[in-house]
Amino acid sequence: MSVLDKFDLKGRRALVTGASRGLGREMAAALAEAGADLILVGRTPDTLQLTRDELLKFGGAVQIVSMDLENLQGLPAQIENTIAGLGPVDILINNVGGRRSSEAIHQQSLQSWQATLDRNVSSLFLMSSLVGAHMIARGRGGRIVNISSMNAFIANRAIGNRGYETAKAAVLQFTRSAAADWAPHGITVNAICPGLFMTDANRTWQKSQPEVINNMVSNIPLGRPGDPEEIAALALFLASPASSYVTGAAIVIDGGYTLW
Repeated sequence: MSVLDKFDLKGRRALVTGASRGLGREMAAALAEAGADLILVGRTPDTLQLTRDELLKFGGAVQIVSMDLENLQGLPAQIENTIAGLGPVDILINNVGGRRSSEAIHQQSLQSWQATLDRNVSSLFLMSSLVGAHMIARGRGGRIVNISSMNAFIANRAIGNRGYETAKAAVLQFTRSAAADWAPHGITVNAICPGLFMTDANRTWQKSQPEVINNMVSNIPLGRPGDPEEIAALALFLASPASSYVTGAAIVIDGGYTLW
């Protein structure tokens, strides 16, 4: 087997959350190009359908599921129904998350704090635990990739809602714990920690709080934000046989922002 063969995902099915735009879309595209069949999960059917239509060019099956991962009460049944209806999952990329507000700690409500943790950690836990249970029962191993953030390691500059930093740090510890527990089952669990990528969400931040984005860019040693396409190869590596001896890792991809 050549090195390139180790990135081949033919015969594997990948479920990617938040897959219709931004980083999720680019990671899904990379897996599709490598031969994986896809289950694209997101809240908006129209954008999911557009992404599906585009990714069909790679030749694999692409199925879409409209699912609100912030509806924690209904999430377990939706996940179980998805697996029962569409088939077993070999690769899971937990991409849903985000910082929806930027209030100071002393001004943040418990409701806002809890919503941030649920969006970034609780939904990821539910998705991982339920898909992971199916991987264990199936007995063929699997790959789980959790999207954390460089903010798991730092308190970012000039921005509020520290529930986000707290949540992303929790994602890393969950990743390590799951990696330890599931290694005997052949399931690897790793985390990607992105810095500033110019997704639609960050373009919105740039319009509403340009000083935050501009300050971040000025502190990136490479001198620019990341393009969403630049995360794709890293996700493919962690989802493929090429990373068979990597588990519990947290890989930072931030243009050097956390170097100083």
